[in-house]
Amino acid sequence: MCRTILEKALKGVFHGAYSCHNWGRFRNWEGYGGVSRSTRLAANPGGFERGDVKADLATSQGREAFVQGVTALVGDRLDAVIACAGVAVPTPLTLKVNYFGAIATLEGMRPLLAKGTLPRAVGISSFASIMQPDAELVEACLSGDEAAALRIAESKEPGVYYASSKAAFARWIRRQAITTDWVRTGILLNGIAPGIVVTPMTQPMLDDKARRTQLEQQVPMPIGRDGRPEEIAELLLWLASPANSMMVGQVIFLDGGAEATVRGDTLW
Repeated sequence: MCRTILEKALKGVFHGAYSCHNWGRFRNWEGYGGVSRSTRLAANPGGFERGDVKADLATSQGREAFVQGVTALVGDRLDAVIACAGVAVPTPLTLKVNYFGAIATLEGMRPLLAKGTLPRAVGISSFASIMQPDAELVEACLSGDEAAALRIAESKEPGVYYASSKAAFARWIRRQAITTDWVRTGILLNGIAPGIVVTPMTQPMLDDKARRTQLEQQVPMPIGRDGRPEEIAELLLWLASPANSMMVGQVIFLDGGAEATVRGDTLW
């Protein structure tokens, strides 16, 4: 069930994708697998190996095992974390991994970050977060009651799971970043929201003419092309580095102009 995960960048960036975690060695599969590879190469072109931490982020036991495993590897301090857990399937697994698994990654690493040097944390949301997420499901996730959120999900169309999980995660980042637990302990927390990026998860959709047409209508990118994983990686690395010295609580759309096209200037 698992493949890619944790990433070494700078002094120690953990990059989570799907439901297992890997420090240094990358076995790309789906979701942000391409981004994982590009982030690793940009952070450390020469390669890095330290060991593996594999954990199922869809379960509470797996999340606890992740924290314990990472702590065993790095000790009691960490400088940066990139939480990139993500799947897009029409089942509650999407909520378990994309929202509850992602925040468990960040919350679980927070005590280590608090002891780190200029600590930074980044989460990956999505342009899909503004594609009509289900308000009730988003609020259920944000309430923190996973069992209740999954019960509510059973009454919803599976098509809303992905957008809702990413909307909830973006809102969680905004809420938590400015709290005492994060910014007052020196941890700068931010997020990004990519548009269409060519990865193993999106490739089947992009290869299907009808599905690509539908996707381009939903995610209109006036830049005129799909995103590349290495473009996402560059921003991730900057947000996770000491060079990011002032940004807090932002979710940056890296989408070729899609968000600006859809929402225009109405935020102001």
